[in-house]
Amino acid sequence: MTLNETTGNETAGNKTAITVEVVYGLPEKQKLIKLDVARGTTAYQAVEQSGIVQSFPEIDLVNAKMGIFSQVLGTKGLPEPNVYQLQNRDRVEIYRPLIADPKEVRRRRAEEAKLKKQQDA
Repeated sequence: MTLNETTGNETAGNKTAITVEVVYGLPEKQKLIKLDVARGTTAYQAVEQSGIVQSFPEIDLVNAKMGIFSQVLGTKGLPEPNVYQLQNRDRVEIYRPLIADPKEVRRRRAEEAKLKKQQDA
């Protein structure tokens, strides 16, 4: 048997375990945690097991948006994080809440450009 250096779990020969990654990032700090979990583990459970909240206490696991390789769970027909069962080598991404609504930012930018154009004319 081999030992997973990240989690300390025995992995070789264990066909019920899969390897997944949990990632979270801020502009100044990012973290990727590789861990082995049992088949049938949900994305939410993997995030809990990863312990990433100890490094980023601001994460609100209950309300945080999560995705698998940029596909947001709970949208476009995908199951919610507490339902989605991970596949081997899945990467669970925890998304930060948006600071500003992108539509509102674009609208403001367009208004500013319009005003500038009128002033230049």
